[in-house]
Amino acid sequence: MGKLDESVLQEFLNIVGPNHALQEPDLTASYTTDWTGRFVGRSPMVLRPADTFQIAALVKVAAHAGISIVPQGGNTGLVGGSVPLNQEIVISTLRLDQCEPVDGLAQQVTAGAGTTLAKAQSHASEQGFDIGVDLAARGSCTIGGMIATNAGGINVVRYGAMRDQVLGLEAVLSDGSIISHLEGLEKDNTGYSFPGLLAGSEGTLGIITKARLRLHPQLSERCSAMIALNTVDDAVAATAQLRRTLPSLHAVEVIFGETMHLVSDHIKASIPVGPEARAWLLVEVAATNDPTDELANSIALLETLPIDVAVGIEPAARNNLWQYREKITEAIATRGTPHKLDVTLSASRLAEFVNGVPHLISRIDSRATALMFGHLGDGNVHVNILGEQGTEPSEEVDRAVLHYAAELGGSISAEHGIGSAKKEFLHLNRSESELAAFRAIKASLDPKGILNPNVLLPPKSS
Repeated sequence: MGKLDESVLQEFLNIVGPNHALQEPDLTASYTTDWTGRFVGRSPMVLRPADTFQIAALVKVAAHAGISIVPQGGNTGLVGGSVPLNQEIVISTLRLDQCEPVDGLAQQVTAGAGTTLAKAQSHASEQGFDIGVDLAARGSCTIGGMIATNAGGINVVRYGAMRDQVLGLEAVLSDGSIISHLEGLEKDNTGYSFPGLLAGSEGTLGIITKARLRLHPQLSERCSAMIALNTVDDAVAATAQLRRTLPSLHAVEVIFGETMHLVSDHIKASIPVGPEARAWLLVEVAATNDPTDELANSIALLETLPIDVAVGIEPAARNNLWQYREKITEAIATRGTPHKLDVTLSASRLAEFVNGVPHLISRIDSRATALMFGHLGDGNVHVNILGEQGTEPSEEVDRAVLHYAAELGGSISAEHGIGSAKKEFLHLNRSESELAAFRAIKASLDPKGILNPNVLLPPKSS
C-alpha cells in the first residue's frame, strides 16, 4: 500500500475539509470495528465526502498514491466486509443521504448511497410506496451497503433480494471516473448491466454513490401469525404449503428451539404459543384488502402440523409477535461474540441441515452452542455459534458448518456477503473457472487492486 504522506493528506483535506477527515483513534473507532466486535482494524484516516464528485476526487488521489480504500456505509455487516483490516483509508458514504422526489408514474426513486433504509422507507411511504427489502437493521444500514452485499431480509419471498430492486446506479470506479445510468428504464438492453455487476461485489469494483430503486405499492392491510410446530421438518412442510396457498404472503421467518427461549428471556416475555415446540414460524400477509381470512384458511389447510397459533391483526399485536424475530441478534450479542454463518439450503435439504448442525458442532467442540433462525421462505438459515461462556468458537467449527452446507448443495453466504470471514471458503460454491472470471473482472475494473482488497476474492492457488 502507498504511503499517506503529508502531501496526500493535504489533498484529502482540501477535498472534504478538516471536519470530515478523521484521524484521531477515538473518532475513527466506530468505523474500524464491525457490529459484532469480532473484526477490528485500524485506519490512518476516515474520509466523509459530501457527494459523488468528492468521492471521485478522493479516489483519484488514492489511486495515484497507490493507497487502498475500504468503502463503508452503515457498517452493519457481519463478515468483516467494511473494516480496514490492513491500515486502508475508509471512505464513508453516510453524507450521501439525499432522496430525490418519488416518481409515482414509474414507481421508482433515486437515493444516495448513504441513505438509511429507514429514511428511504419513510420517504417512499409518504407517496404510498414501499422499498422491496426490509431488514431489522433498517435504522443504520444504508442503500449503498445493501446493494454492495445484495442484502435480502424478510421480504425476499415476495419481492426478491436487493439486486432485484435496482434499476440504475451511479458509482465511482478505481481510477476516479464516474459511471451513471439512473434513467430507471425497465427494458434497457444496451450492453452490460452495472447494477447486476456491482450488486454483491462488496465494494471491490466501484463505490456506489446513488441508486435508482424499484418501488412497490404500499400494502396497508396486514396480518401476522406465529405458528408453533413440533419439528424442523414440520416447519419446512408448513412453509411450502403456505407458499402454495397464500397469494398475499409477505414474509415467512423461522425461529428454532434454543434461539426462541433465548430471545424470550432477553425481552422478558413468555413465548406466545407452544413453549414446548421445536420451531416457530412467523408469517405475515399483506394486501390492499384485509387478508386475515386468507391467512386463516391457509393455516387451516396445515391440518395437524401446527401445535398452536397466535394471530396479530392490530399493529400492536403484530409488533408483539415480530419482536421475537427482530430482537434475536441483540439477544445473541448479550451472550458473547458469535461466529455468524449465514447459509442457504434448498427446501429438500433444509431440515437435514438444521437437525445435523448441533451434532456436527458437538463432535468438534462439545461446549459450543448453535443458535439458529432465518428466512424460511427462501431457505436462508442464520447459524450463530458461541463458544464456551460466550467466547468465540474455533475456526474448525466454522469450517465444518460451511463444508456441510456446501455438501448439501447449499450456499455458504445467503446475505452479508463473503467479506474477509468467508473468502477462504468461496471455492466451496464457485469453480476455479468462476473464480478466474471474478479475478479478471476485478483486474479490469481495479487494476491496482485498491478497492476493498481484503474481501471476497481468495488468493489465487498456486
